[in-house]
Amino acid sequence: MSQRSILSDGERLDRLRLIRSENVGPITFRRLLSRFGTAAAALRALPELARRGGCRSVRLCSSADAERELAAVRQRGARLIVWGDADYPQPLAAIEDAPASITLIGDARQLAHPAIAVVGSRNASLNGRRLAHDLARDLGAAGFVVVSGLARGIDAEAHRGALATGTVAVLAGGVDVCYPRENAALYARIAGEAGVLLSEAPPGTAPQARHFPRRNRIISGLSRGVVVVEANLRSGSLITARMAAEQGREVFAVPGSPLDPRARGCNDLLRQGAVLTESAGDVLANLHHPAPRPLHPPVFAETPGVPEVVDASGAGEEARRVVAETLSPAPVAVDEIIRTCQLSPALVSTILLEWELAGRLERHPGNRVSLLG
Repeated sequence: MSQRSILSDGERLDRLRLIRSENVGPITFRRLLSRFGTAAAALRALPELARRGGCRSVRLCSSADAERELAAVRQRGARLIVWGDADYPQPLAAIEDAPASITLIGDARQLAHPAIAVVGSRNASLNGRRLAHDLARDLGAAGFVVVSGLARGIDAEAHRGALATGTVAVLAGGVDVCYPRENAALYARIAGEAGVLLSEAPPGTAPQARHFPRRNRIISGLSRGVVVVEANLRSGSLITARMAAEQGREVFAVPGSPLDPRARGCNDLLRQGAVLTESAGDVLANLHHPAPRPLHPPVFAETPGVPEVVDASGAGEEARRVVAETLSPAPVAVDEIIRTCQLSPALVSTILLEWELAGRLERHPGNRVSLLG
């Protein structure tokens, strides 16, 4: 995989600063770039946008902090790829909430190959572990890189099965933080053999519960399909499967005994239309469609152009009140808000962006938003 960038060093640093600034998530990151053309212009606009949204001040990531993160990445023998770099993985770029930056250790060329995710229960059965290992081995032999989350159980066996052909472990914490510790030897083998360790979190970040669903969308986003081997009804693997379906990926599930709680999640996926999977052949037979079409990262000019930005400062309290009445803690589609309010899409979008940067609003895939607090 090429290490060249279509971005200048200054723009790459500013994009890292932008995603590390307060209340800027992956979707907002791309919206800001689309509006303002460069990360530098977006950073200059952030304080005023947040103030209009009701926040007295917003914390911007400084150049010094971003430089320290880059130094930490280099110190750990890792690489940072930002959204817009030429070697950003194209399937991942195709999802709506693609990470603004990823840090990786290992053979980055693996990210250029087609990938399949294999995930499942941490408390896996011996048969489930064996099947995950064999599936990964056979999918690797067929030319696919196997993606998983380095968890104990099914994930670990999937990585082991694909070590000879290529595997990607997506981590919930920093790329330099092995979790769980019992997989330290596997972590080292992935980094040292034909594998990649990957994370969107800064180096040194300890994994927390809220990080795992975000990690799961990367597992599915990198892949053409997700195979679930074993999963109970509350398994995080089902979150990965749901995200895969939302991203337009294929979902595969291994059937199991209705007497085994570890099979209930997979059996439920089969009832919802997942592909019944007993071997790698079942997966390969259903991947005849083209790979997910990437959203090629646009090349923004290094100087701000004339973005189509609506100044909502003069919108008046009435417009803001009407928009606020459509919101709740439950996610609602922005298109529905626009239809209900009968305001211009640009004005509604700007008001929502200001509230998001003020920490009052959360953005969800599918162009949906919800109130925080």
